[in-house]
Amino acid sequence: MITMPRIKALLENILFIWMGLVLIIVIGGDGITLPEWIQVIGRSHPLLLHFPIVLLLLGLLFIWIPGLSEKSDSKSIFELSLLAGCNFAGITVLAGLILAQEEYDGDAILWHQWAGVGIFYFCTLFYFFRNQPKSILKPASIVLALGITLTGHWGANITHGEDFLLAPIQTKEPEFIPLAEAEVFKDMVLPILENKCMSCHKEGKIKGELRMDHLEGLKKGGKSGPFALANDFENSLLIQRIDLPMDEKKHMPPKNKPQLTEDELLILKEWISNGASYEQKVMEISPENELFVLASYKFEARKIYTFKAADSDDIASLNNFFRKVESIFPESPALEVSYFGISAFDPASINDLKIVQNQIVKLNLNKMPLENVDLSALKGMANLTEVQANFTDLGSDQIKLLASIKSIEELAISGNKLDETGLKTLAEMKQLKKLFIWASGLTAQQQNELKSALNKTEIDFGFDGSGTIYPLNSPKVAFDKMMFRDSMEVIISHPIKTVDIRYSLDGTAPDSISSPIYSAPIWIKNTGTLRTKVFAKDWIGSPEATYQFLKSGLTPTSYQLLSTPNKQYKGKGAETLFDQIKGQNNHTTGEWLGFQDEVMELEMTLDPNTNYSELVIGLLYHEGAYIFPPALVELQGLNAGVWKTFVKEVPEQSIKVELPRTRFLQYDLSAAKFEVIRIKLSPIRSLPKWHPGAGSKGWVFVDEILLN
Repeated sequence: MITMPRIKALLENILFIWMGLVLIIVIGGDGITLPEWIQVIGRSHPLLLHFPIVLLLLGLLFIWIPGLSEKSDSKSIFELSLLAGCNFAGITVLAGLILAQEEYDGDAILWHQWAGVGIFYFCTLFYFFRNQPKSILKPASIVLALGITLTGHWGANITHGEDFLLAPIQTKEPEFIPLAEAEVFKDMVLPILENKCMSCHKEGKIKGELRMDHLEGLKKGGKSGPFALANDFENSLLIQRIDLPMDEKKHMPPKNKPQLTEDELLILKEWISNGASYEQKVMEISPENELFVLASYKFEARKIYTFKAADSDDIASLNNFFRKVESIFPESPALEVSYFGISAFDPASINDLKIVQNQIVKLNLNKMPLENVDLSALKGMANLTEVQANFTDLGSDQIKLLASIKSIEELAISGNKLDETGLKTLAEMKQLKKLFIWASGLTAQQQNELKSALNKTEIDFGFDGSGTIYPLNSPKVAFDKMMFRDSMEVIISHPIKTVDIRYSLDGTAPDSISSPIYSAPIWIKNTGTLRTKVFAKDWIGSPEATYQFLKSGLTPTSYQLLSTPNKQYKGKGAETLFDQIKGQNNHTTGEWLGFQDEVMELEMTLDPNTNYSELVIGLLYHEGAYIFPPALVELQGLNAGVWKTFVKEVPEQSIKVELPRTRFLQYDLSAAKFEVIRIKLSPIRSLPKWHPGAGSKGWVFVDEILLN
């Protein structure tokens, strides 16, 4: 029978084994080559470390409770807790020393490592000299408790960051960074690396020999290659790893860590595409670039308004088909008012704005017929800072009224012919920060005089039509979400207010002659594609902006997957395809079903009393992550017990690596009536020769099946 004294004797002897092994590894250092199975023991270090902390502190507690250590039962518990704690400390230190040989380096790991070794030897000595007077044991127990605490703190710094312990009580004011001063790497890329990557690539923990906590480490790269190469996705380690499918071992961040958002992915890739500079300013990037657009939102100077918000019912009453009143950004009391539709404009409607006059900061009257219109209502808008009145036939009296509103800081009156009176009035608006005055008939001398009078104002006289012709940047399209149920409002805008915004909803490319001109928000009522460009005289038309919208329609009577998605991308199974949630341009979010080894096969039963007109399949394309269009799409319908293939096609295939994007395939159902429809999407079996992963299997990712 094993007795307590025998157990204690055994544990005491085992202590010397741990002491010897620790000494061997400490002295041997890098000269010792450990087999791979030993690494498993090393990686148990985070699991084991809690045992010695609890047991040792529990044992030390007995010393400080009066009279407790004098009782035989209590003394036995004290000694056993201390002895067990010392043994677990030895095992934990051994595991930590083994783990440190993998990919850990730096001052932080050295402090943690040597403190752990010291604590182990100190607690062992403390145990064997436990019968010393309390005048000696109590100070020693304090030193031991402090050592345990500091060792744990340094360990937490390695795994969680230096501010982990005190972060909850630290208050940091968010730093305001003006767009003009923002840097691409420092202010856009580095925060992403700090949040999603640096915990595994910093001092103390340098996986893959890649260190991210200083520039030298990033520029050096890792053992697998350079971290970032300008305009080179294929050889940039950063892009290689984030583009891998999540079930790949080398995918970064690891699948058990928070993944990159769609915007974060775009920022990192655009940084590479723009030269991977560590010093580049945002303002050095072309305004048409997606990185600049993201930065303009991120670093937009948002003024804080202290006045009371307007009544929501009042705002709602002012919104109609020719006027829109909304907050300049969510939860702000400040309002922006925009008018649309020349024929529907009612001059008297400006007076309606009096109920929210204290909240209006921006007023857009572009292209409205304002000749001889009474604008005196604007004088009551105490916080009005921006007025857009381009091509509105303003007269000198109206300009004089605008000049009397001293709160206006930005004024756009392009396309209005100015006489000497109007010009002199403008010259008195010293408070202006920006003035847009294109096509106003000013001579070079008049322009110089106005610039001299408003020497602190940024004045834009526009383009005179001579010399080089410049391209316009793409329009901005704003909408709630890509998928809608009944209808959805889409707003198109452009920073240059005098351009013509042209668009199409029928799939044709917009042109400057026959395509509709945008003048008011568009209501999308069906699945389709919005294509839009901007045009202006003496400018090159902008690149086209394309957006696809999905109308979420009918749900089949029943549905089931006949094949199994990859376990890493299984979402909620077939329910994912009918949950009315459009997936983001990120295959790792859980909103997509991914198929690689099997054909995606779905069967759905239709309502016999419903006339279906359209079937829409939502897909993700991301060549860098091996996600391609289906190699083959087959649609089969069951009618009166007979299956019929009514679609068998190869969709347009990818020809280069592009940024992730959603696409949809549309098929007409109006010509036939089916009881059941079966959908088959075949993933590409061998990636093309131009692809970096040529010969590998491709993926098909699908997120929504829609019936209308």
